[in-house]
Amino acid sequence: MTGTVTASLSAQPFFAALADSQREALAGDGTAVMVAAGERLFDEGGVADMFWLIELGRIALDMRVPGRGDQIVETLGPGTVLGWSWLHPPYRWQFGAVARLATSAVAFDAPSVRRRCDADPAFGYAMLRAFTPVITERLQATRLRLLDLYAAPHQLSHADIGPVNP
Repeated sequence: MTGTVTASLSAQPFFAALADSQREALAGDGTAVMVAAGERLFDEGGVADMFWLIELGRIALDMRVPGRGDQIVETLGPGTVLGWSWLHPPYRWQFGAVARLATSAVAFDAPSVRRRCDADPAFGYAMLRAFTPVITERLQATRLRLLDLYAAPHQLSHADIGPVNP
C-alpha cells in the first residue's frame, strides 16, 4: 500500500518540493481512503489528528456562524490538501469538513507526521513550507466569506469578493 501512496504523492504538485526520500517517508504515514458523499470528516473544535490529500471528489470546509448554522467557507477539489490544524497546538480543527461528492484521498496520521518533523528538521521545514500557503489561502477565503455573510445586501460587490471555489 505504501507504494500506491508514494505514487499518489509523487503525482501531486502539492508535495513536489519534497525530496523523493521525504515523500517516501510521508507515504509511510498515509493510507488511501474513500469518503462517501455527505460524510463529515471532522467538526470545528474537534481533535486535529489527520490531514488528507484529495485525489478525486469535493470536500466543503464550513464554520459555525451564530444564528446561521454551518456556512461553507470554501470547497476543495483534487490536488488540494485538507487540514492544517494538526500543525500547531492545541491541534483543534479551525473549521469543519464534509464530503460534497464521493471522494478518494490519502489520509495521513498527523501525530506520526509531527514526530517525523521533530526528528528531521529538513523534513519539518519542507512540510511547513508546503502548508503555509494553505493556511494563508484558507484564512483569506474565510475573510471573504465573512464579508459576504455580514455585509448589507446593497453593499455586496461580488466582483470584489469573488466566488468561493466551486
